Parts: sequence; C-alpha cells; structure tokens
Amino acid sequence: MSRTRRPPQSIELELDITDLSHDGRGVARHEGKAVFVTGALPGEKVRAKVQVSRRQFDEGSTVEVLESSPDRVAPKCAHFGVCGGCALQHLAPAAQIAAKQHTLAENFERIGQVRPERWLEPLSGEPWSYRRKARLGVKFVPKKGKVLVGFREAADPRFIADVSRCEVLVESVGRRISVIAELMDSLDARAQIPQIEVAAGDDRTALVFRHLQPLGEDDRARLLAFGEREGFAVFGQSGGNDSVIPLDGGATELGFSLPAYGVDYAFRPLDFIQVNGAMNQRMIDHALALLDPGPHERVLDLFCGLGNFTLPLARRCAQVVGVEGEAALVQRAHENARRNGIDNADFHAADLTADLRDQPWLREGFDALLLDPPRTGADATIPQLPLAGIGRIVYVSCHPGSLGRDAGLLVREHGYRLVAAGVMDMFPHTAHVESIALFEKR
Repeated sequence: MSRTRRPPQSIELELDITDLSHDGRGVARHEGKAVFVTGALPGEKVRAKVQVSRRQFDEGSTVEVLESSPDRVAPKCAHFGVCGGCALQHLAPAAQIAAKQHTLAENFERIGQVRPERWLEPLSGEPWSYRRKARLGVKFVPKKGKVLVGFREAADPRFIADVSRCEVLVESVGRRISVIAELMDSLDARAQIPQIEVAAGDDRTALVFRHLQPLGEDDRARLLAFGEREGFAVFGQSGGNDSVIPLDGGATELGFSLPAYGVDYAFRPLDFIQVNGAMNQRMIDHALALLDPGPHERVLDLFCGLGNFTLPLARRCAQVVGVEGEAALVQRAHENARRNGIDNADFHAADLTADLRDQPWLREGFDALLLDPPRTGADATIPQLPLAGIGRIVYVSCHPGSLGRDAGLLVREHGYRLVAAGVMDMFPHTAHVESIALFEKR
C-alpha cells in the first residue's frame, strides 16, 4: 500500500514540464521523482504547489505559468479547472489530438511491443456541444442554500462542481444547467435525487431523474411542466435500469439515424450509445472502409451493443453476426434490424469474457472480424475465436493500454500484422483516447 502525506502548504517548486500524463496532467521530475501537475502543459516552465507526496511521485497544481507552451489556449468554459468534466480545454484541439496519438504509440510500443506499418490520419470533429450522453450529479447543499447540478469537481470528486452551463454537453442541456438546478431546488424531493442521466437522440433529449424515494404528485407535476416548457422528455428512475419510465406515460425510446446506410436506431435513455453522435457516424464510415467487407463475405461483430456497427455492415456484406453481453441491448439490436428491414444480421447474447466453447455462432465461418470491447479489452476473447479463416480485423478501442496488449497478442501469437492505427477524438477536451486499428493475416 502506498503511503500518502500532505506536504506543508508552503512547498512550491519551479518545474520544467516534459510530458502529458494519461489523465491530462503535466509531468515533470524533481530530484529524480515524478511530479504530476494539474494545469501544466509539455514545454512549459511553471511554479507549482505540491499538495500530495507519495513514495514514487508527487502531485501538485500550477500556481503560475512562467514560460507558456505555444499550444496553450484560453479555455472556453468559465468553470474549467473546477469542474472535472474536461481536463484539456487549455490545450489547442490539434495539440490534444497529437498528444492522444503519442499516447497510443507509446502504449503500442511499451505494452504490446508492436508498431503499426502506417499511421491513420486522426479523426476529429466539432469540439463543442458534442456530448449526447452524460450522468450529472445532483446535490442539495444547505450551506450554499441551493442544489448543484453538474459533473464532479476536478480537485475532489466527492463534490459537485458549482456550474451554470456546460460547453461540451449538447446545447439543449449545456446551456440550461442553471435552469435545471433551479428546477431541482423547487422540488420537495430535492435531497432525494442524486443524479440525472442525459440522453439525446436526433429529435428529442431525455432527462432521467434518479429518485431514492417515490415522487410526490406535486414534484411529478413540476417535472412534467418543466419538460413541456423546455422541450425535454422527462423520465423517472426508482431503481435499476428496468425501472426507468416516462413520467408522462409516453414513448420510452429515443432515436438516431445513419442516412448513409439507410439505418434508423431506437434506443432507451440508459442504453449504451456512443457519446459523440457526429463522431460516431464518421467512426462507422472509417471502420467499414478499413474492414472493406465484400458482398459475399461473412462478418463477426463482437461487443456489438444495439447494432451500431452491425447494421451498417449488413448493408455491405452477405451475413453479419453480432454478439453482445447485455441481453437488453441484444433485444434492441434485433428490433432495430427488423425496423430497418435487415434480414442478414443475427444477434446473440453471450458473456464474451467467459468460456465460449458451447456458443453455436462460434462454429460458423467468418471472413472478417470487428471488435469494439470495453476498457478491459478482448484478451479473454481473442484466443477462443476461429481466427484461421479471418483475414482482416478492425479493432475499435476506448483504452490504449488494452489495445496495445491485444495488438501484441494478435501479432505474436495469432499471425497478424498491425497494418494501420490511429486515434479518433470521440471526447474532445478530455484525456480519453479512442482509437482504431487494422490487422491483416500474414
């Protein structure tokens, strides 16, 4: 167990920042020890206050920038540095992408001991008002005499940041944070609502209010009136995901479309969908161009969710099989295939981290594979797959470390080449690295 101590408040150091950490902090060294500095950028000299000292490293925050990076920009959000929703608004968007590409390359080399034969052009888009899915914390703070609504504080995640608007949430929500907080303050149950889930489809945005006690009739009326006035679909959630219900008794689903593939998706507010809708469309185009499925080929899509990649793939190949661990999403994928008249896509529910030997779909032949696993990656899945006939793999990753590890596994143990790789800026202004890689059989 690492020992942590707080140094005297007066300890300040002048530091040369040489790198950016995985969570967006500047990295320096002092007397041979790493120091992680919030608010500092590579190439800068800063005066930093050391706030936490550990055996292997120290942590601190920037007091003054003595020599500024040419990539430093003024944050757009007035709450940047207090709110923990963003970590990199002070870094120019192009430099953010370059830093993420560097992180990906470093993880390939350090963890997987592999390098791509070529780097893909980074995929980027609009860096503001992009976030269509989010969980906002809610907290009634008697000392402030009001309810706070927003992301957690950067310095201490136990607290909700006191914000009035958010520049990365979809505009329908981001510019109404203070209005939503005022609504919460008007409720009798204001101390019994710990979070609000945001989910935006193409045509309407849902707010799901998690309530620890049943809502009274007056509160239900206030929530419904707010939804009607501000244009939100209002849901209540008393327990697990299956307890989410529209307070007006209306439609339970939202939707988004991919016109290039003639596909419309229906989803429920707590279903997993990609956070960035515009980048999702570009990512699907990117993945299908790399995988390049032929009209006579069979494709396996693992961790398929509600069919995000599966249905567009069905428009391009003979047959596609999607597999997902969450049964509710598999049901949604079936429904979306029927809704779109797609009859060459099959879906199965299976825990892809478990023993797959009894899965019937595993014995079917496939020409290509698309992987889109969670942060933990696919190292438990890959060795069980019928890779002998699979000539191409496209791997979509939300964690560069697990992609680096799995790339090494595919290259050294299963006879693939890492042909190409690159980042996709799914989460601008955060340190999150979304990436994509193409593997081909040697």
